[in-house]
Amino acid sequence: MTDIFLSYNREDQARAKLFVDAFAAHGFAVWWDVGLRTGDNYDQVTEKALRAAKAVVVLWSKHSVESRWVRAEATLADRNKTLVPVMIEPCDRPIMFELTQTAELAHWQGNTNDQAWTAFLGDVQRFMGQAAAPSLDVSAATPSAPTVEETLKPGQSGSAPSLAVLPFTNRSGLADDDVFAEAFVEDVISALSQGVNVRVLGSTATANLNRKAVTDLAMVGRRLGVQYLLEGNVRRSGANLRVTTQLLEAATGEVIGTARFDRPLAELAELQEDLVTEVAASLDSEVFTVEMERALRKPRDITAWQAVARSTSAYRNYNAASLQLAIKEARHAVAIAPDYAYGHAQLATTLALNYNFAGCDDLGEVARIRAIVERALELAPEDATVLSLAGNALCGIRDPEEGIRYTGKAVRKAPGSGVLQYFYGVSCVMLNRPDEALSHFASTLRLAPGWHVTWAVKYFQALAYRELNRLAEADAAIDECIKLLPTLAHGHVLKALIGVAVGQDDLARRHIETARRLGLDVAATEWSWRANRPHSPRLEADIALIRGLYAATDPAA
Repeated sequence: MTDIFLSYNREDQARAKLFVDAFAAHGFAVWWDVGLRTGDNYDQVTEKALRAAKAVVVLWSKHSVESRWVRAEATLADRNKTLVPVMIEPCDRPIMFELTQTAELAHWQGNTNDQAWTAFLGDVQRFMGQAAAPSLDVSAATPSAPTVEETLKPGQSGSAPSLAVLPFTNRSGLADDDVFAEAFVEDVISALSQGVNVRVLGSTATANLNRKAVTDLAMVGRRLGVQYLLEGNVRRSGANLRVTTQLLEAATGEVIGTARFDRPLAELAELQEDLVTEVAASLDSEVFTVEMERALRKPRDITAWQAVARSTSAYRNYNAASLQLAIKEARHAVAIAPDYAYGHAQLATTLALNYNFAGCDDLGEVARIRAIVERALELAPEDATVLSLAGNALCGIRDPEEGIRYTGKAVRKAPGSGVLQYFYGVSCVMLNRPDEALSHFASTLRLAPGWHVTWAVKYFQALAYRELNRLAEADAAIDECIKLLPTLAHGHVLKALIGVAVGQDDLARRHIETARRLGLDVAATEWSWRANRPHSPRLEADIALIRGLYAATDPAA
């Protein structure tokens, strides 16, 4: 068996050799990749050596912290209880390892009499004398644990990505934090189960893995029948409690994303629910983003959930072509799974958006959209995402009074969803409740960072600020909206209205001219404005201002 596996970045090979020579001089058998023979399968040989080593010495440097290979090797070593990290130059370590005891040898150049080296060598020797941690007994997994499919609620079919939350590790060493870690996992699972973007496995399926070294993630993924695994740890950092998470692809063990969350220990009892919400929202958003991009690359044989994801992706832009694509994909979802509530709710929302975009009254289309809403609610009357999309569709067909009943109920059921917070905020804007709307938009930006339609949040945020006459904030929000989606014609109209209010008439006319070039005429603008601001006391004054701006920029005038 290899004594030491040396993990490092190729840019640090000269420094790595100093460690190899020094370890060898003390009788250790060291594996490092310069010994690979031509024709060796690099991945297989490296993984075999990594798993066989008694200690994995990871050399952290500015290069290695950016290396996917070094991070993966360190993660597996940490899981196998063989990790021995050392700093060879000042750098910020990956967040999963920042509080792991790490030797400081940035100054060391091979002098075996150096006191820091001598101390580190002694630590390695003592570490090598410890018994290896037990590996995971996959056969011991609870045979009666429910599968992902068995945990689905009515109306949640459609093959959304599946995930299991592994027991979190308590790195603080305090018994109280063991209790927190166990309860935290339960709460995160409960929060995730409220949505439709992730099918989360019940905690009974993974509870027996507690305090065992999970060494084969692919096997765990197969045994649990999931695509993703979430692992994490809890540790105390000064006056804070820190929760660190890693989202992993079960089949490969590849790290998809990492996150870190801090809360003051003194306020943890009050902030624990907020912490759970933030972790679950971040995870849901991360999985959906990854899966949405994969669905877009998949040419055929997609699931109903993937069709909805592709429909949602079309909202990156807001134009006639993107809306038609969104409708097409939503119809595909319903065709694949006729009883899929999420598909019906998505179809209703896309049709309602298109109804507003088209700018023409059609009572037949309104009736069709309402019928689809009713079907979605019949299939899944208590699903938060379905409720929210149904409410948004009703707002889109100019019934915000009924729409907010559903978007509000959705937020009460799943307050940790940034997307649901957005839909409720839009309902509040339409009902002239700007202060309330802004509160929910702030939650969206916190809970769904990097959302592909953040431009829409900024647009409605600007509307709410303008209603409150907070013009500087309205101007800043619409600037961010236009930066995110320069082709949003309605954004340029709103920028023009704000420009008039602050005395920038020339700027206002230029933005109306831009809206014209993007294909938005005065009739469509007025239609949309009446749809989004039906209860605004300044509605008619705004309509008159819009007509005047268009008249002033009419090339035929």
